[in-house]
Formats: sequence, structure tokens, C-alpha cells
Amino acid sequence: MHSLLNVKKDNEEIKIKGSKFMYGWIFLSLIGGIAACLFLITHGLKFDSKYSLFYLGGGIMCMPFFVYITLWHLPALIPGKILLTIVQGETGTIKSKKGSVLIKNIRNINLIRNPLNLINDIVIETFDNKKMKIRTYNLIDDLDYEVIVDKYMYPYMTENARKVWDRKVNLEKLQRVAKYVRQERKID
Repeated sequence: MHSLLNVKKDNEEIKIKGSKFMYGWIFLSLIGGIAACLFLITHGLKFDSKYSLFYLGGGIMCMPFFVYITLWHLPALIPGKILLTIVQGETGTIKSKKGSVLIKNIRNINLIRNPLNLINDIVIETFDNKKMKIRTYNLIDDLDYEVIVDKYMYPYMTENARKVWDRKVNLEKLQRVAKYVRQERKID
């Protein structure tokens, strides 16, 4: 199964955390990038190769990028960090550090990459024209995001919001790759 979701169910609350695999992947890539830059700079400063200036230049040029991205990702490396909490039900809500929103009030929901820090944010637009951004720190991949929305939020969305979501989600791909099948909504 593809899903790397780290979901903790606590009564009606569903707490979404980043997957351990993604924690490791982000940690290794950020630390590896900084270590590679330091390696290039130190070997470039030795001037024992005709490529020393390339090593030095490459290390100096890439180091600010890796330090910048690492600083943005530091909050993600807190163990046990809860990215969002979903309370299911007819009066269900989505809670994060930034606040909460009723699931019935969701007009549109997207996973958008911030071009400044390269971090994916879940952006929720509501019927009262408010936006809430939930930073994922890239700990939730695209397929897991789609499973979260489809499994835990979709049944409680309004009919119009479900139609918008149905145009975005590829259920065949979710079934083929993530082994996820949408359960039919229970009508009371």
C-alpha cells in the first residue's frame, strides 16, 4: 500500500501527522545538501585540483539555498507535530494552529506549493470568502492529501464543494496507487 499517512484517531478527532518516512527524507535531504556544500567549499579551498574554483563556487552558491530551506523546515522536525485535526460529523471542523473552519463551510480545498519556500500548503477557501492555509512542511504527499480530503472531509462537504472536489481528484489513480476506494456516503 502506498499510503504513508500517520493518522491518530481519538474519539471523533482525527489527528494528521507527517509520515516517518517523509520526516527522514526531509531531514536527510536538508542535512545532506548542507554537508555537500561544506564538502565542496573545504575541498575547493585546498586548491589541489584544477576544478577547485568550481567546487568553491558551487558550494558557496548552493549553501544559502540549503540554509534558507532548512530554516523554513525546522518547525517540521519537531517530533509528534500535528499538522491538522479533523473532527468528523455533520458539524465537523478542520483545526490547525491558524484556526478552524467548518467542513460544511469549505467551498474549495487545494494543495499549493509556496514558491518562496517550496513548502506545500493546504489552502481552504470558505463560502464567506476567507482563506486558511495549513502548512504541511511537505510531510504529506499529494496522494495522501487526496486520501485525507476524500476519506475524512468529502462526506461532510456541501453538494457544490463535493462537485468541485470530484473534478480535481482522480479516484482511479488513488485506487491503483494508494489502494484507496471511496466509501459511499451514508444518508441518514
